Amino acid sequence: MTSTSNTIEREAAGAAATDMTQLGRQARAASRLMLRATGKAKAQALRAMAQRLQDGRAQLQERNALDLEAARRNGLAPAMVDRLALSDKALQTMTAGLLQIADMPDPIGSTTASTIRPNGMRVGQMRVPLGVIGIIYESRPNVTIDAAALCLKSGNATILRGGSEAIHSNMALGEVIRAGLEDAGLPPHAVQVVGTTDRAAVGQLATMTEYIDVIVPRGGKGLIERLAAEAKVPLIKHLDGNCHVYIDAAADPQRAHDIAVNAKTYRYGICGAMETLLVHQGIAERVLPGLAHSMTEAGVELRGCPRTLALVPQAKPATEADWGTEYLEPILAIRIVDSLDEAMDHIARWGSGHTDSIVTEDLAAATRFQREVDSSSVYVNLPTCFADGYEYGLGAEIGISTNRLHARGPVGLEGLTTLKWVLTGDGQLRGQS
Repeated sequence: MTSTSNTIEREAAGAAATDMTQLGRQARAASRLMLRATGKAKAQALRAMAQRLQDGRAQLQERNALDLEAARRNGLAPAMVDRLALSDKALQTMTAGLLQIADMPDPIGSTTASTIRPNGMRVGQMRVPLGVIGIIYESRPNVTIDAAALCLKSGNATILRGGSEAIHSNMALGEVIRAGLEDAGLPPHAVQVVGTTDRAAVGQLATMTEYIDVIVPRGGKGLIERLAAEAKVPLIKHLDGNCHVYIDAAADPQRAHDIAVNAKTYRYGICGAMETLLVHQGIAERVLPGLAHSMTEAGVELRGCPRTLALVPQAKPATEADWGTEYLEPILAIRIVDSLDEAMDHIARWGSGHTDSIVTEDLAAATRFQREVDSSSVYVNLPTCFADGYEYGLGAEIGISTNRLHARGPVGLEGLTTLKWVLTGDGQLRGQS
């Protein structure tokens, strides 16, 4: 029995490897053709996709219904089912996103200001695509359109591997994307949707260094940890969004209250939601009771350090594990600290390098916080839920990276490109004076 099972698994893995290799070859060939693609052609493709989304609404929703039925049958949580749905509103949002990205400036081919060397040689840098991007994601079929649009606009080829729960929806959206590419005369293999639900395809995609230049995982911690352990291709990723708001001694109490409430309650399930609130002991008595009341009224469970419990009797005692937890639900850990340094030490110890904020009227404290907190985004007098590429003026994002290389923070069009050196001369030879 075990031998038979192992044989089946080997055969499945072999089939996945063959299929993914073919996708990889096609993507690499398409990436070379995309180097010739004009900004006009890319915008035309995106607008064609937007039109096809609207024209094919009924057929898309019919395919999507197969995924929704399977999700309910398999007991998927209602929130997950909602994320799967290609409702009229969801399709309209996707259409608007395509048109927005179509109208954005094309980043490819732009050059930095050149410098002239003493021998007359001109030296500059040109922005170019990364090449072939593999994107592995879960649940949300809208990611298929968002990711395709960003990769296309930035001149990359991409292979999209969505979750098995959205296979019918993703394949239908893949047909829309392919048709849009063909309408604009662009290579149809510039965007390919993986047609298998076999988990072996994920492992194969993450190790195809010959064909894939970078992997972008968008999903739960389990998926990202698996890829971090198995991938040979570089990843643009983040594991946790354990975000902090620190209320400084010099904070305006009302502003601090409003920012903290918004940071936690805007949406609990986003990676930019505040998970830990740090409060300076010099302002804690003025801020915490009212803030705790507002949080409790909103349905947030509070977990606090011993000094917090003395001011917030409805809070539960916090454990050490609470400081390092990304809850993604209405739970908030609260700690009172003695100084800015203690707050920054806490963030350095427990933070995930995602997004952290200080509320203060003290310019020196704000400056130190932004300079010394080592996160991909550091705010002054803003809630952490602003961690979103659209809010940064990027138009859209492929995800938020806590990597130090290659991109950090929300990854928009520019984050999907790199630079190459371009030199121009008129026959200079090295060694000549």
